Amino acid sequence: MRRICSPFVTVLLIALLMSGCGDSGDSGDGSPQADKVTYLTAFGAVGRDAFAWVAQEKGYFRDAGIDVTIRLGAATGENLKVLAAGQAQFANLDLTGTWITAGKGEYTDIRAFAAIHQQSLVSIISLAGSGITEPRGLEGHKLGAATGSVNQLLFPAYAKLAGIDESKVEWVNAAPPQLPALLASGRVDALSTFLIGARGLEKAAGGKKTVVLPYSKYLPELFGNGLVAPASVIDGNPDLTERFRDAALKGLQYTLEHPDEAAQIMKKAQPAADLTAAVGEILLMAPYVKTSGVIDRDRVAKALQTLQSGGLVPATMTPDSVVDFDLVPTG
Repeated sequence: MRRICSPFVTVLLIALLMSGCGDSGDSGDGSPQADKVTYLTAFGAVGRDAFAWVAQEKGYFRDAGIDVTIRLGAATGENLKVLAAGQAQFANLDLTGTWITAGKGEYTDIRAFAAIHQQSLVSIISLAGSGITEPRGLEGHKLGAATGSVNQLLFPAYAKLAGIDESKVEWVNAAPPQLPALLASGRVDALSTFLIGARGLEKAAGGKKTVVLPYSKYLPELFGNGLVAPASVIDGNPDLTERFRDAALKGLQYTLEHPDEAAQIMKKAQPAADLTAAVGEILLMAPYVKTSGVIDRDRVAKALQTLQSGGLVPATMTPDSVVDFDLVPTG
């Protein structure tokens, strides 16, 4: 007996065939599915981190085949914990602080693969009239900093070279968003923070001018922020790391070329962000950035030697133990 398929059966067969094709790992438009990753900003939602939201808004991550969730970071120590727990794959971290932490035997598997700031931006910032106009002026005063930040990790080396008696400085720790209010209210006499935050601090203090004392005056060899990942992520998927790197650096270049738009893009994603402070940070960090993201091996060696002479890292630490030069841009 001849079997006749009803219209319902025909439709069902077509649906089953179509659903079977969908298991190939391709998205609906025929392109490979995007790799999902979580990225950690260095320090909340501020100008120095705007490039990540720019890369997302402009489609640079999407074009690289990556679906990026941007998570707000909270300074070096806390960010390293998040990476170590596998809650993020990539991060923008202060390289000097990361290396000092590794020198203590903690989070030793983190590798840099691009530099954001070619020089450390860590500074002492006080308000005009505070009496702190040179490093030794910190003695007998309260100094605020983000909990677990590079500012405290690096301070012993800075203090030694700048002639500061560490025992006479009282530290006050706080979460990154609370730092401007600490200084503006007088609960601390100065902050150890990035110099690019000066304009935001002036705004928080009602327009008072700031006095900036860069650590780099005594520690010129050190790097600032850079893109990092656990070695397991880099080794497990170097292609993904390279694609993420290139998209992020493209966002960095656009941010420096269009600071006002970049700040607006960040505020769109993070409404609590301060536009004035964000634009100020982007403009102030520009002289310290090479958008190629290059990390020079000899400079890394000199930076490590500086940290070694300050007793902050062991002599056994080498450039290849902290940077994956196979993935560092060459331009």
